[in-house]
Amino acid sequence: MVDYTEGSGKQYHTGVGPEDIGKYIIMPGDPKRCEKIAAHFENAKLVADVREYTTYTGTLAGEKVSVTSTGIGGPSAAIAIEELSKCGAHTFIRVGTCGGMQEEVLGGDIVIATGAVRMEGTSREFAPIEYPAVADIECVNALVQAAGSLKAPYHTGVVQCKDSFFGQHEPEVMPVSYELENKWQAWLRMGCLASEMESAALFIAGQFLRVRVGSCFLVVANQERAKKGLPNKQAHDTELAISVGVEALRRLIEQDKKLNS
Repeated sequence: MVDYTEGSGKQYHTGVGPEDIGKYIIMPGDPKRCEKIAAHFENAKLVADVREYTTYTGTLAGEKVSVTSTGIGGPSAAIAIEELSKCGAHTFIRVGTCGGMQEEVLGGDIVIATGAVRMEGTSREFAPIEYPAVADIECVNALVQAAGSLKAPYHTGVVQCKDSFFGQHEPEVMPVSYELENKWQAWLRMGCLASEMESAALFIAGQFLRVRVGSCFLVVANQERAKKGLPNKQAHDTELAISVGVEALRRLIEQDKKLNS
């Protein structure tokens, strides 16, 4: 592969090198969320800010850790996990937002993904569509334990990933409305909890790279509840989801230390 950095030792898109990041990474979509997450670390410093990729590095439970934003969607998320893994990172927790799909998934709740519907394009360039996008079990367990310890209202299960935000919210205006609407009904009938945009790509890329990946999300609102005229509280403060992700990372670090002691 051509070295587009011309020997700088930094990754082309994220702008980081092995010395800049920890082996444990939290991955929000929004670059502006990185500083908020970094506030949970000790001695956090901005180490890179390139395109949609903002990275802070500090310490957590005595271990060097980082937060790197991915922007929106699978392509940029896949670039982030590929470049960060090349720099030595092996554990990734995505902390993001989602829209609830089942009636019991309310705004303000936390969804922890055990797997993801691959209704996006990025993961298809890693693995055939028959290969499942599943979260790492250690990450899932740590997220569940973290949510429980924080007394957060949470759900675990499959989430749906797509490339078109407005294709989800206004499928009837799209030329392929017949496909979008039919598949949405299928996901609902299968018990899909929520819709978001990055986890399928991250889970598949992570499986290929042999790294651990988990995801948790703040439920912003639930369009199915809105359709049925049910109360549909909106939530935009991501602090609870961030706290769950950080606590899960702490637990993974402590677990790894015990295993390696």
